[in-house]
Amino acid sequence: MGAIALCFAEAGSRVPTSGGPYGYAEAAFGPFVGFIMAALVWLSAVLASAGIAAALVDVLSGFVPALAGPVERAGVIVALYVLLAAVNIAGAAPGAQLVGFTTIAKLIPLLVFLGVGAFLVRPENLTVDAANTGDFGRAMFLAIFAFSGMETALAVSGEVRAPSRSVPIGLLGAMGGVTAIYILIQIVAQGALGADLARSTTPLSDALTGLSPGLASLLLAGAAISMSGYLAGNALSAPRVLFATARDGFLPSMLAAIYPRTHAPAAAIIVHLGIAAALALTATFIGLAVLSTLATVGIYVLGCAAALMLRRRKVATAGEPLQFRATVPAAFIGIASMIWVAAQATASEAISVAIAIAVIVALYLAVRVSRGRAA
Repeated sequence: MGAIALCFAEAGSRVPTSGGPYGYAEAAFGPFVGFIMAALVWLSAVLASAGIAAALVDVLSGFVPALAGPVERAGVIVALYVLLAAVNIAGAAPGAQLVGFTTIAKLIPLLVFLGVGAFLVRPENLTVDAANTGDFGRAMFLAIFAFSGMETALAVSGEVRAPSRSVPIGLLGAMGGVTAIYILIQIVAQGALGADLARSTTPLSDALTGLSPGLASLLLAGAAISMSGYLAGNALSAPRVLFATARDGFLPSMLAAIYPRTHAPAAAIIVHLGIAAALALTATFIGLAVLSTLATVGIYVLGCAAALMLRRRKVATAGEPLQFRATVPAAFIGIASMIWVAAQATASEAISVAIAIAVIVALYLAVRVSRGRAA
């Protein structure tokens, strides 16, 4: 993931445009590959949003058991997405403020967990079972899912100040910070729970339950806030991928419609969140997370390849780009590792993603043919 982030950072400094990776791929390989990248970014984002929403309702039902019922669960999911649509149609500023608030709010429980949980670590729990590696490949799907998201956040690259600098600095800084936090959390959780970690669905809360039920509840609340923050960020960024591709003539023009008062891409927001809500109502977190990761694998392969091509062609659309000495080896590391992850998928998972991409490509071709006849 570090290698991939490096490639995206350089590509982002060369083509800092709304749509993020879509712009990188289009500048490097042309409009059709750019569209495929946009389709993968959106597909990954909508699957991830649905998966996180499903998991969020499960967490909330821990506080309010009545929400576990099918009707109540559906009501919460629909209400959640209606709220996200309303906030984001109100403009980019309210959406960004919601993301910022939830980001700060979710860090507080994590810091409490690290500070208190450090005293619960037992050295004998920090061991590795070398014989139990059969599920390692499958586990990588959730590992990549946990680290992914930069491809969606980069969709607003064209709306930030000094994007050729702020995009790569923000991307690499975020990846470094997230990695450090993940490692510390894993060490504390493993040290506190030992073998029980693998059987826990709420590990951070379970680690503190024996010490303080109140702190355990705080961690559950933190998990809910964290998921809400992800959904807010997804709702802010992902619809703009649909908007950008429709604006450029690759999808139906109605997706490029904006709300006059706030200039928010209202149609794209409604379509994205509506599809995410439908998926969340019909599937589970694990299944959606795996499918999202498979789409993300394609994004990262194309992104690494685009970084190489943009460097080779010396593309720079917004000032002097950043150039990292390690970009070339990083691109090959990123591509090889993502191909390995994709190989861990089952046939049904691979077919599901392939069908989704085929439907999107068919829509693209239909739009192109229709516009060609109109011309």
